[in-house]
Amino acid sequence: MAHRLAFHLLNLDKQTFKNIETSLSGLKNINRCPKCFFIKDAEDKLCRICSNNKRNKKQIMIVEKETSLISIEKSGAFNGTYFILGESNTRGKLQTKQKLRLNHLKKLIKKEFGEKIEEIIIAVNPTTEGDFLTQKISGELKGITKKITRLGRGIPTGGEIEFADQETLSNAFQNRKQK
Repeated sequence: MAHRLAFHLLNLDKQTFKNIETSLSGLKNINRCPKCFFIKDAEDKLCRICSNNKRNKKQIMIVEKETSLISIEKSGAFNGTYFILGESNTRGKLQTKQKLRLNHLKKLIKKEFGEKIEEIIIAVNPTTEGDFLTQKISGELKGITKKITRLGRGIPTGGEIEFADQETLSNAFQNRKQK
């Protein structure tokens, strides 16, 4: 893969190569937020979400990776803060890095609030591994929040019932909302 990338870069025109070079050198100005592990400018203390006083600090959504945070943020449906756990590559088990981050979150909540926060929302992929990971995260965070929830599952907007699998239909029924 590295060889392919190197040859691809060598075959680019000079302007495109220069643009890529400029973009890559700009990465040195990016750092991780010490609170949530999202990206931030190197000179800023916190990321734009953690530093926003209009966000609900007592509602934290746990995601595995930055791209999940960005997708949820684009929806505009969530006004709390986030916590990036780190991508999981083992079957629903917490890796050392993830355990360290969860311990960081527990200490942060105790330090900032001294009491239980309102809610922790677990937003991991709706897979078997995600189910196991949710159980592990819930077990680790019991006692620091009034409630732990997980994103609902069901039939996506624009989807057709006849093409949905049994698990999706079952989840859609269980996660139904009163109208």
